[in-house]
Amino acid sequence: MDGIIPYKVTKCPPTAYYVPNFISEQEEKYLLDQVYSSPKTKWTVLSNRRLQNWGGVPQAKGMIQEPLPKWLEECCSKVNATGVFSSYSPNHVLINEYKPGQGIMPHLDGPLYFPTVSTISIGSHTVINFYAKDKDESAQSATNAKTPKYRLYLEPRSLLILKDDMYQLYMHGIDEIFQDNLSSGCVANFPLLADREMSSSVGDGDVLRDRGTRVSLTIRHVPNARKLKLQIGKLLR
Repeated sequence: MDGIIPYKVTKCPPTAYYVPNFISEQEEKYLLDQVYSSPKTKWTVLSNRRLQNWGGVPQAKGMIQEPLPKWLEECCSKVNATGVFSSYSPNHVLINEYKPGQGIMPHLDGPLYFPTVSTISIGSHTVINFYAKDKDESAQSATNAKTPKYRLYLEPRSLLILKDDMYQLYMHGIDEIFQDNLSSGCVANFPLLADREMSSSVGDGDVLRDRGTRVSLTIRHVPNARKLKLQIGKLLR
């Protein structure tokens, strides 16, 4: 855990970490190859993006755990080495593909997961927005019309970790736009960016960045997970 302390985003509530160049360009290419060579049946197509679900399907009653492929096990091990999951190990990976103009409504990840989420971005950048959740407001009622309290710029090959209040009290979402308009002082993690040229340019005024196709690997731990063979054993009793 000590190794990621320098990557703490100090302009956010507790706690967000942003690690630029968490993976190499070679690792990024390898992951993209693996994602797009996965069977077509692994893709679920939604109205605003498509996704792959690995490790099982989290549900209120728990998750029947499925083994992760080796390439995702390697990702999980690398993230787990940061220590953010405490004594637990990641056992679930959600892969989202966002084409330019696609995004996701503000939401909370909810209680099905250990209260820490880690996301590796590959292929393209994006900006993720954070919205304060009113005490009398459900996560589902939030809309993009609300003004974000915080914004983070996610570069390709970066790792984002959210926990504590940033996980539990702030909804996160991605605007459905083709360009990210970055004005001076609006993005909380500028001091940590690998792209120093961009961060210095933003200091001089607005910068427009065209989005490409971004793939996110959201790596989490589902506490209530059971292996299938245990379930079969119970049925045979």
